[in-house]
Amino acid sequence: MKIHEYQAKAILARHGVPVPQGEVVLSSAEAREAARRLGGGVVVVKAQIHAGGRGKGGGVKVVKNGDEAEAAAKFIIGMQLVTHQTGPAGQKVQRVLVEQGLNIQRELYLGMVIDRSSERPVIMASSEGGVEIEKVAHETPEKIFKEFIHPTAGLSPFQTRKLAFALGLEGNAIAQAAKLMNALWDAFRATDASLIEINPLIVTEDGQLLALDAKMTFDDSALYRHPDLKEFRDLAEEDPLEVEASKYSLNYIKLDGTIGCMVNGAGLAMATMDIIKLSGGEPANFLDVGGGATAEQIRNAFKILMSDHNVKAVFINIFGGILRCDVLAEGVIAAVKELGVPVPIVIRMEGTNVEQGKAMLRESGLNFTTADTMGDGADRVVALAR
Repeated sequence: MKIHEYQAKAILARHGVPVPQGEVVLSSAEAREAARRLGGGVVVVKAQIHAGGRGKGGGVKVVKNGDEAEAAAKFIIGMQLVTHQTGPAGQKVQRVLVEQGLNIQRELYLGMVIDRSSERPVIMASSEGGVEIEKVAHETPEKIFKEFIHPTAGLSPFQTRKLAFALGLEGNAIAQAAKLMNALWDAFRATDASLIEINPLIVTEDGQLLALDAKMTFDDSALYRHPDLKEFRDLAEEDPLEVEASKYSLNYIKLDGTIGCMVNGAGLAMATMDIIKLSGGEPANFLDVGGGATAEQIRNAFKILMSDHNVKAVFINIFGGILRCDVLAEGVIAAVKELGVPVPIVIRMEGTNVEQGKAMLRESGLNFTTADTMGDGADRVVALAR
């Protein structure tokens, strides 16, 4: 689950990470008043969407007073902000963060994420703040410094000092950085976060370290432990089909292709998307119905697939273990009859009750195309989608 910058900063501040003073507002008039409460001088008006690159898209404005803050907010609120992370359709801005202006001496990067290869959290730092970390990793990877955190021992003092020295910090800034990194680790653990990014982490002209920007995402599987965090979810920032799928406990991610995929198991779903691309097609989604899917869930999954008007054909690829093939066939037949699915459907299934499932499909009187292998199924669905 992703949250907005202002929400991330509120969480980080509770754990001791220093952040600029600011207020989130929903209108240009409120932006003017917020600027006045922040001292009436230079403020920054920042669009709040779940995407980076907002400044390049025109979603961040540095202004000199309340009048200019009002004008900037009027321009930003309601705009369809397009960044490298939103895709060409962009995202509608519904609120802005009005924040105090600061005299910046240096911009750094600080982040924390779960490293799957080492099975540990890792804290990353770079002197190249204000730049996408992916770009730094590609062009100057030697400027990214990492320290792996033992889950029980935690973040050690020598690790924070090592990172502070690597960033070229001196004097009191080293102690500030160590305190900030420990606060970041506390926030990461306490919220079951999967990612925290501060980009940039700034050093002001008077030597203070502050999180000028903040991004947080959380492990969905742990949200049951954090009902307060669930309140931060902004459905307007999510794809409507993904929101609908979450109501039925379906793992769905919308993509840009034309071939709808329905698969049980995340690994098989990834392999299915790969083999569709190898056959010359483009998957329209990732959809994992889960190992224990019922006929009702299969029908709901079909509703989600058919709500995407880019889908020209559907590939169902099922290994029947917990989800029996006859249950799959029952759900598919019911869904096609109920929804009147207008696109071709290719089905490849193996496993428990596979012959019974295939017989049900044949006797349904509906126009299904069956395949014996994944490769054969991918070739057929790509041809039918064209």
